[in-house]
Amino acid sequence: MDKDKDNDYDFTFCKVDVPTAQDGFEAKKLASNIRSMAITDDISSGGVLWKERLPNNASSKEEAVGSLSFNVIDTASLKNSSELSRQAASKEVGTSVKKSQETKISARKPAARAKVPFEKGYSQMDWLKLTQTHPDLAGLKGQSNKRLISINEVKQHQSEGSMWTVLKGRVYNLSPYMKFHPGGVDMLMKAVGKDCTSLFNKYHAWVNAEFLLEKCLVGTLDESQ
Repeated sequence: MDKDKDNDYDFTFCKVDVPTAQDGFEAKKLASNIRSMAITDDISSGGVLWKERLPNNASSKEEAVGSLSFNVIDTASLKNSSELSRQAASKEVGTSVKKSQETKISARKPAARAKVPFEKGYSQMDWLKLTQTHPDLAGLKGQSNKRLISINEVKQHQSEGSMWTVLKGRVYNLSPYMKFHPGGVDMLMKAVGKDCTSLFNKYHAWVNAEFLLEKCLVGTLDESQ
């Protein structure tokens, strides 16, 4: 072959490797911490060929290796922002749980009742002494307290000295206990002439009414009528 023909088959071989900066620092190592970059064409137009969107709350600085320029993003601000978001979410969950617990505790509490100051001689101790000394607090006048009483008969006893009520299936005369009631006479009057079991349970279901009103027992409610 002549010289011109030899030139047609002339090849130039070059080694392709990772680009290296002037100070010998490999771009591969430099780019290991890069989260975003922009590529610009400095040779032709100098415009931006490609640029990824910069995340919110992130700071960046421009770096260059040879003709390659890029933006290095500081992810510390992103981490702090994410941490604040997690803390805020955790605080909201904690507040929600606390409110839920307070609601449950509140639901278990019995209804509040206003206490009326006792008149002299009308404390609960005075009542217990009276039940041991008075011969007929129920006002039976010799009748038995084991008889059945209809709810209609209970409704007929709503006057002073004979104020009947039904509590847990038993009929009591509340008249002698009126002034001894811690909640006052007005509150106890709501029970007269009717079944007061639900009202009683609403305010003081823990009270042993059978013991407290034992001497006021008139009879047993006849539930068949």
